[in-house]
Order: sequence, then C-alpha cells, then structure tokens
Amino acid sequence: MFRRTTLVLLALAGGLGALPAVHAQPADLAGVRYPASIPLGGSTLQLNGAGIRYRFVVKVYTAGLYMQGKATTPEQALAATGPRRIQVHMLRDIDANELGRLLTRGMQDNAPRGEFSKFIPGMLKLAELFSARKRLRTGEHFSIDFIPGRGTQVLVNGKPESELITEPEFFNALLRIWIGDKPADDSLKDALLGKAPPPAATGQN
Repeated sequence: MFRRTTLVLLALAGGLGALPAVHAQPADLAGVRYPASIPLGGSTLQLNGAGIRYRFVVKVYTAGLYMQGKATTPEQALAATGPRRIQVHMLRDIDANELGRLLTRGMQDNAPRGEFSKFIPGMLKLAELFSARKRLRTGEHFSIDFIPGRGTQVLVNGKPESELITEPEFFNALLRIWIGDKPADDSLKDALLGKAPPPAATGQN
C-alpha cells in the first residue's frame, strides 16, 4: 500500500512539474507599450491581457488589465480580491463627455439586476471628472485602480483626477464594461482575459 501511494504521489509530482510556467509578457499595441508588470498598492501586478478597442474599423484605444494572478474568465477576474488596474491609451481624440456617456451605458448594460442604483454616486464623480477635461487626445491615457481597503481611483496621464470611490463593487462595475456579458468589444474582452495573445513586445520591460 505504501509503495503504491508513493508511486501515485511521484507520478502526480512529475505531472505537475511538466506543466508550463505562466509568465506575463509585455505587449506592444499600435505603438503603445504595456509592461509585463507594474507596482500598485504594495503589490506587483502582472499583465493579464491587452487589446485594441475598434469602432467599426477605427482604432479607438488600447486597454490592458493588470492583476496579481492570471484570470481567463470574467468570473475569475471579478472575484479577485487584490489590487487591479485597467489601463487605457487613446488612439484618437474623443470628447470626454462622450466617453463618460459610453462608460455609463456600459456599466448600465452589464450591471447585475437591481444593483445599478448603487453605482450612481461613483458614476457622478466620473462624470464630473470627464466633463472638466473636455477632451482626451491621442496619446493621452487614463487608468482605473482598485486598492483593497481604500477603493477605486481614476488617474489621467498618471495623475490622480478623482477622489477615492469607496463603494466596494464599483471597480467590478467598471470592469464589466470590458469583460461583462455585453462588452464594449468582444475581441477586446478575449484579449483582456488572455484568450487572444497580443503581439509580443521587443526590448526590455
């Protein structure tokens, strides 16, 4: 019995050892570089996936999702409890009010039934932020950061542009815009979840 158990354990160990190690890789998309890892909230986050948002045939922006661990399904990404970041780089000029409306519509379309009203205070803060900027221009970028115990914050060109939004589920409500049941772009959803690997970047991280 001991011999059989030992052989089973050795076989399992050999099988586990044969699994390929998963390491995040940097990505270059339309001239925008997403490093393999970034620091946030005292942790090192890995690039989960990155892709391009198209509107018809026009490239609108690139987006990358950073997490502590790998997520290949929306459920895994939404259940994560550690720091997370959505990083968006504009590939064309866009009216900031229009972007705010698109984000609001995306949240509304993907919010769990009966929960949309909880996100209204946070949405009002986002609306104020974008209306104050008027336009986001080609080359500008913004990120949406979630830090456990603190909340969600929006940064534009690397600078905090909003107060912390403390509603616990607000970050997930935003994340569903891109990976929910009615995403902004199906191919971008797959890319953020690592199902459509972006072009590999060259050079160092």
